[in-house]
Amino acid sequence: MKLKQDEKGLTLIEIMLVVIIMGVLVALVVPQFSGRTEQARQAAANADINANIATALELYYMDNGAYPSSEQGLSALHQKPDVPPLPLAWNGPYLKKGSATKDPWNESYVYISPGEHNPESYDLFSKGSDRQPGGEDDVCNWQNEEFNE
Repeated sequence: MKLKQDEKGLTLIEIMLVVIIMGVLVALVVPQFSGRTEQARQAAANADINANIATALELYYMDNGAYPSSEQGLSALHQKPDVPPLPLAWNGPYLKKGSATKDPWNESYVYISPGEHNPESYDLFSKGSDRQPGGEDDVCNWQNEEFNE
């Protein structure tokens, strides 16, 4: 299609102005969403620890009279453990294969049984985005305490 003499396309300066304006808008909007991503990850870890995995561990406990040992770990919720103490009436899997054993930062949840904070049951936590225990964004199944190792 040919342009008539009085019709003109966009000049290079006009295109550059549009690109600069779009860049400024993106620079203003992106930081607003980056904080939300971290909040969503913490909420997902909290749901896993205090609901999904907790429910599976309670079902395991009801069937076997004890929680999986630290050595058996959370894999005892997927497949019958072959490490002592062997479960008496394993009726799993208690979790779908591959679900809820990794936190939103793609690290394994830390499971300790009996727990240091919950000696009658277990400690379960995510090390958060810094992947170090004791960080500010750790998510755990005990309240009002800081994890110190």
